[in-house]
Order: sequence, then structure tokens, then C-alpha cells
Amino acid sequence: MSIEIAREVLFWSAAINYGLVLFWFLLFAGAHDWIQRLHGRWFRLPTERFDALHYAGMAIYKIGILLFNVAPYVALRIAA
Repeated sequence: MSIEIAREVLFWSAAINYGLVLFWFLLFAGAHDWIQRLHGRWFRLPTERFDALHYAGMAIYKIGILLFNVAPYVALRIAA
């Protein structure tokens, strides 16, 4: 695999992943009560804990995107 293809794969992977986390945030912000009721059928979580878990999940996901997509992409851009 050439460096150009690797850069393109990393760029599109980061873009798709940021799109997913944006969709997750918009869905969570727009349909918060519905999502909580849906998950409330399986798990007994207070609203504060439910919100904290989603916020932490989004944060971990974004850190993963930075570590596994953005940082290697920037490194390949600098190296080329």
C-alpha cells in the first residue's frame, strides 16, 4: 500500500468516524428522553448517570479517532 492510499484511507476513516460521533450527539441531544426510555427497559440508570455514560462514551470515541486516524494521518502528511 502506498503512502498516498494510506493517507486517503485515514482521512476518510476519520471523516466517517467524526460523522458517526456527530450523529450520536445529535440523536442524543434531540431524542434524549426517547433513548433513555429505550435503555431504561434494560438498565435502571438515573438520568445523571445515563448522561455521564453517553458523554464519556463520546469522549472515548473521539480520543480513539484522534489516536488511530488523525495522528497517523498528520504524521503521514508531515513525512511526505
